[in-house]
Amino acid sequence: MRHRIGLVAGEASGDRLAAGLMRALAARLDRPRFVGVGGGAMLRAGLQAWAELDALAVNGFKDPLVKLPRLLRLWRRLRRQLLEEPVDLFIGVDFNVFNLLLEGALKRAGVPTVHYVSPSVYAWRRRRIHRVGRSADLLLALFPFEPALYADTDLPVVFVGHPLADAIPLDGGSEANRRTARAALGLAAEGSVLALLPGSRVGEVRRHIGLMLEAAAILDLKLAGAAFVIPCPSPRLAAMVEQHRARWPKLRVQICRGDARQALTACDGALVKSGTGTLEAMLLRRPMVVTYRLGALSHALARLLTRTEFVGLPNLLAGRELAPELLQRRARAEDLAATMLKALDKTAAQEETLATFATLHRQLRRGADARAAEAVMSLLTAGREVRSAGKCDDALRLWENDAG
Repeated sequence: MRHRIGLVAGEASGDRLAAGLMRALAARLDRPRFVGVGGGAMLRAGLQAWAELDALAVNGFKDPLVKLPRLLRLWRRLRRQLLEEPVDLFIGVDFNVFNLLLEGALKRAGVPTVHYVSPSVYAWRRRRIHRVGRSADLLLALFPFEPALYADTDLPVVFVGHPLADAIPLDGGSEANRRTARAALGLAAEGSVLALLPGSRVGEVRRHIGLMLEAAAILDLKLAGAAFVIPCPSPRLAAMVEQHRARWPKLRVQICRGDARQALTACDGALVKSGTGTLEAMLLRRPMVVTYRLGALSHALARLLTRTEFVGLPNLLAGRELAPELLQRRARAEDLAATMLKALDKTAAQEETLATFATLHRQLRRGADARAAEAVMSLLTAGREVRSAGKCDDALRLWENDAG
């Protein structure tokens, strides 16, 4: 039987997650057909795209409201298409509001549904736990603390680990790899190199790039001619960075056209916008300072809704501050520079932090693509009829126990 599987990813990180899962499913199924919404990684993995990834691109609190009519039109079209051209199973990858609503509609119509990546219910809007349970038949979680959050629901939750932890070797941040990355970027093997990660979206880069370059100018004076590398995943973002760097013509800035990994591998430390970049810096054992700025309205809403002490993923995983966080009003160039200099000091405290980074890396290194695919296969094999008899949850839990 040739299975037909629907997927929707709303941003670049989800595109990469979905592509890994698609490849793992393709290795387990006979010529599956993948349909839905995704980006380049999903297209290369075999997706028949019904819309472009950019059609779903939103950021912050205001952006979804502005783009709501367009998103609603796309949501209705996808729901109709997924029901008129039936899929055996649907997987929503992150992009929580859109995908949970779509999953809920499909689940009510009898389509088995999977949500890949738990919403940040540990941080804010805890009531979403029950919405996820109503919308999905299965939740795939990236982090080990997440399944316990759903203990009061009937939703099967499988901790699969994080694909980045699999992709980055345990020695990925070694000195040999650092030198190789510097050579590839045209940087000197010796001397200080710092990475600046202002974000992967236009709004994020707009809010953070000037702040980070101003901090870099201060660090340049302290570190005697340091080099700075900035990853830019798109030409549009690279053009924005080029425009801002013109204000600091004496800075040695290298723009890296691609994702953050090469820049982080090459560097001694990084100023990182809160998000997946903090996880990648942790996996490469790089000292970092975490920062984030929101618009005034978004920040006011976030303060009302947020219930976590930390925003950086290493700190959330450890339950304590491993990487300093300077957010919103505390995010000043002089403070970022001073905190970065302190983080670069090769002290016993830094060695302990890097050792904890290594421990967390091993915890997340679980073979995420394969584990996620096996969990999806359990749901796909069990089918809706078996689930309605109360056996599908048992099958998933048995699989999770066997998988360790």
